[in-house]
Amino acid sequence: MIIFENVTKQFGDDTIGVEDISFQIKPGELVTVTGPSGSGKTTLMRLLTKEYEPTAGEIVFNQTPLSQIKPNKVHQHRRDIGVIFQDYKLLRDLNVWENIALALDILGLPQSEIEERVTDLLELVDLTDKALLFPVQLSGGEAQRVGIARALAPAPKVIFADEPTGNLDAVTAKHIVSLFSKIHQMGTTVLLSTHDSKVLDQLTDRMIELDKGKLIKDSGASATKATKKTKVEEVAENDTAETDDKLEPQKSGNRISLWLSNLISSKPKDKPDTEQEEEQMEAKTTTKKKSSKKKKVEKDQETVTVSVEKI
Repeated sequence: MIIFENVTKQFGDDTIGVEDISFQIKPGELVTVTGPSGSGKTTLMRLLTKEYEPTAGEIVFNQTPLSQIKPNKVHQHRRDIGVIFQDYKLLRDLNVWENIALALDILGLPQSEIEERVTDLLELVDLTDKALLFPVQLSGGEAQRVGIARALAPAPKVIFADEPTGNLDAVTAKHIVSLFSKIHQMGTTVLLSTHDSKVLDQLTDRMIELDKGKLIKDSGASATKATKKTKVEEVAENDTAETDDKLEPQKSGNRISLWLSNLISSKPKDKPDTEQEEEQMEAKTTTKKKSSKKKKVEKDQETVTVSVEKI
């Protein structure tokens, strides 16, 4: 599913982000990317999402070399990668429900499907009783769980979590890592970037270790190291068959498991194909934000009215 082949990213001031990195990640794997601050973990994420272009080497995602993705198709590529940030990046003027639903609304999904997905995801991250709260009213762990639900909403093929426990206490961090394990068991490929030793102790799957931009250890290297173009093509051809096996839910009676497993590889409806459509999507986002602000003000006014009447 993911292949980095002799990838180097050098910045304008001659700083090396990553240097001659090669590895493969198969569908359904849970991989921990570790290393000290500045080792290149975040650079890997930004290369995978095409926020950065490699200085040398090739990256393949879902059988497609990223170098072949046209600029006006990058947004479609990014929909297959759910990114979870250390600082959450929730929209402050939208409540929990709206933060999760926003991406689905932008994609043009029917309201009934949006409601079903958001309901399932709130249940998955155990936040059904927090749906109408705003980010400022949440604890760090709750905000991170909202970020996880939001990343899962479009049913991406891969989740990349960048230091997701960096701002959390040990108990909350353990709960978040358990949630990632649960998501992985449902069939999603998970990359978890961290230098937290407690997280590393909790996870026993594959680990990729970086230091000063170089790959110094890969516990799955013997089976997955990419060295030749023919190997890249071979892995790409085998991806689809392997994905089908990984997507079978662990518990067929679990509605969330079934929903996620059925939608992990699905294509969102009404994908924009032009920059003009992208602008329309941005305008829709702005309208959604304004609407949410208006609703919040109306709710506040109703609360004040009720309080005055009681007095």
